[in-house]
This record gives sequence, structure tokens and C-alpha cells, in this order.
Amino acid sequence: MKDNKVQIFDTTLRDGEQVPGCKLDTQQKLEIAARLDTLGVDIIEAGFPVSSPGDFTSVSEIAKLVKNATVCGLTRAVQKDIEVAADALKHAVKPRIHTGIGTSDSHIKYKFNSSRDEVIERAKQAVAYAKNYVDDVEFYAEDAGRTDNAFLAKVCEEVIKSGATVLNIPDTTGYCLPSEYGEKIKYLKDNVRGIENVILSCHCHNDLGLATANSIAGVVNGARQIECTINGIGERAGNTALEEVVMILKQHPYLDLHTNINTQLLYDTSLMVREKMGMPVQPNKAIVGANAFAHSSGIHQDGVIKNRSTYEIINPEEVGVTESAIVLTARSGRAALAYRAKKIGYELTKVQLDKAYQTFLQFADRQKEVIDEDIHVIMKQINKISKIAIA
Repeated sequence: MKDNKVQIFDTTLRDGEQVPGCKLDTQQKLEIAARLDTLGVDIIEAGFPVSSPGDFTSVSEIAKLVKNATVCGLTRAVQKDIEVAADALKHAVKPRIHTGIGTSDSHIKYKFNSSRDEVIERAKQAVAYAKNYVDDVEFYAEDAGRTDNAFLAKVCEEVIKSGATVLNIPDTTGYCLPSEYGEKIKYLKDNVRGIENVILSCHCHNDLGLATANSIAGVVNGARQIECTINGIGERAGNTALEEVVMILKQHPYLDLHTNINTQLLYDTSLMVREKMGMPVQPNKAIVGANAFAHSSGIHQDGVIKNRSTYEIINPEEVGVTESAIVLTARSGRAALAYRAKKIGYELTKVQLDKAYQTFLQFADRQKEVIDEDIHVIMKQINKISKIAIA
């Protein structure tokens, strides 16, 4: 049977919280974790337990709370880290320890002042030690994006022997092109003994704006887990955005890949995270931005009014947005004005619309957007010249 389920690994509470100024307290983390569980994510990375007493407490409380998703704790390839993570996860229904080490020549030389052989040995020991506490152990090869493929394959093979169940292949610096990242995943699928017994995972950063594209390239080439955050938050330029990869897979059924995410909760979840973290989302953000389903060009507005699919590939209701927005500006046409006027009770004849539109253009040239209150004023002005039907 073909494995076409892509697991969604949410790291909003770990990698996402590393954004300066986005620190959450335990109660806030619990509220977000509960929403993520309801949303349908498969794995919640709850934090880095050894990093602080507060993070330990948060991971421990999330482990008690979550009933459906796997709860994961991050560690370095250090015994103490692993012991503390295991303790924090002891109440989880489905616990996972996420341990690993840098594998690129840059990390080996400058971060660890070590050698490839020593890094492999540390990786094996960390995975084997974690297996003493949990059955589900994910290994991350930090900076895998810049790691030589042959060496990366060797590392992966050794940690599989040590008991790893998931192999995380991070593009830690957001350096890879989608073709390069996809080829890396394919290389591992083709060259690592035992790879059929584990899940390959994509963890991509957005330094060059390619995190989502790289993650999709990864799953197309055989990865079956995507590590991501709500709104794409994360260090530097952020992580892969959960809402983007989920909707890409949903909107491209020919890929024959799916997730368990309840997409109708995406917009509300986005609002929750931005409110609790104090991290605004730019209006043009895909899927959850304020302008994602907003139209201001007259040509676009006319098309959407006639048939939504002319300019929208996603029904906004699929992601929890009530309807598309027709925004009135100087670029809007008569169709948009008639549409918005009807929404607030004015059924205009063609002659009335022509007169109203001329007054509308005067408003639109003076301000960025014409709102409902302005339409009422326009109708009153036009009504002085000719009778108008007001519903």
C-alpha cells in the first residue's frame, strides 16, 4: 500500500518561540498546544526541556494535556539533555525525544572542533541512549542542507541501526534550492540501508524565501513528515509555514499526498498565535494574511463577483475565512461598487450606478479605501439628484 500520509510536526512552541520578543508563559503554551491538538497536527514539539526550568515545566504540562498528538522534546546529543527530556515527557500518551548533532563540515570544524567519525559516534550514542527512555526517537542532522550527501547517508544509516524512528533533514540555514533539497531526500531514499523502516522529515528555514517550496520538494521525493510553524514564525526569516504546506497538498490532489489537518481551523489558529506571541502577520501572507482573499483591482473584482474561481484557487471557507473581500479603491469598477452597495442595502439601476460611480471616484481619489460609511454618503448625495432605490 502506498504511504501517502504526510505527518505534520508543529514546532511553534519550540522553534517558533525562539523569535525575539515572542516568549510565552506556560498557560499560553498550553492553550496553543490544545488548539494544535484539535487542529490535527501529528507531533507537537513542546520545547527544549533542559534549556530552563520554565521550559521543562511547559513540556511536562503539555505532555499531560495532549491526548492525540505525539509530544516531543528537543535535546542536544548530550546525556543530561536526554535524561531531562525523558523526565519532562514521562506523562505523555505518545512521547518522542528529538536529539541530534550538526553534520556539515562547517559545524564539525567550527562548532565542535571535531571530526566526521566523532560526530557519527556521538550521534549513535545519543540515539541509543534516548531509546532507553522512549520507543520513538527522532534524529536531526543539523545543517543537513549543507552536508555532503554521501556523509549524510552514512550518518543516517548509523542512527537507524541505533534505533532512530524518524530522520530529520534540516535545511538549517535556508540555503538549498528546491531541486537541491528534493535531490538530497531522494539520495537518502536510494542510498541508506534501512531507510524503509523510518520516516524522513523536512525541517526548512526561510532565509531565501524557499522554506515551503523546499518542504514540498522533500515530500514529493519521499519524505513523509514536514516540520513547520503557524504563520511561518521562527528564528531569523522563519520556518516553513504550516498553513502553506497543508493547503498546497490539499489543492494539488495529483500529488496524492494528504494530512490530517482540519483546514477550517487554520485562520483562527493563526489569529491565536499572532495574538499570544505579539507577532503580526504581514497582510500579503499566503493563506492567513488580511489580503489573502481581498481584491481591489476592478478586473479581478469583476471576475470574482461572477465566479470566485476566476481569481481564487482556494475557497476562503476552507481555511476558516467567511468570504472574499471586495475592497473599494480608485482601481475598482462599477461591478465592485454595485456589489458592495447591494451588501448594505442598495439595489441600483444602471443609470443610478453610473451616477454613483462618478461620485465614488471622487471619494476614491481622496482616500486609500472607500468603506461602507462612504457608500451611504455617496447614496445620499446621488439621491439629491435623482431618486434611488434603497432596500
